[in-house]
Amino acid sequence: MGSRVPQVIDALVTLARADAALADVRVSDGPEVTDSSAKDWLIVGFDGDPAGDFQAAQTLGGWAGLSARSREEQWQVMVAAIAQRGDTDVRAARVRAYEIGARVEEWLAADPSIGLGVGLVEAAIEASQLTQDQTDRGAQAVLLLTVAGKCFT
Repeated sequence: MGSRVPQVIDALVTLARADAALADVRVSDGPEVTDSSAKDWLIVGFDGDPAGDFQAAQTLGGWAGLSARSREEQWQVMVAAIAQRGDTDVRAARVRAYEIGARVEEWLAADPSIGLGVGLVEAAIEASQLTQDQTDRGAQAVLLLTVAGKCFT
């Protein structure tokens, strides 16, 4: 199956790892098993729910012409911005999660093709969802971003 989703995920991870404003944020390509004590995370290709179904992306598409040589693909990639605190200050966790998520929005505004060039029509944050919790590590906020786009394969 010809999908651009693997390239989209790679591009988002590359942008995150190159972003100096995220130097203190652990960037991950999908969920990972780690003993990291990092409090702030940006996880590309993860729905943010460690007890969930670990959804990374979804696509919808069809043929883009009568020749059936080109396929239009609409895709959504999940990106989780997670902020944890060592205290119970949920407001601070929420503010930090939105700061991390704002970086993704800035990359997409600066280059909606996310560096993939020809064939990628547009990429933007289509939706977001915030969850907040008090955990054994203190307050936690998870901002789940749905990065969506349209391309031709």
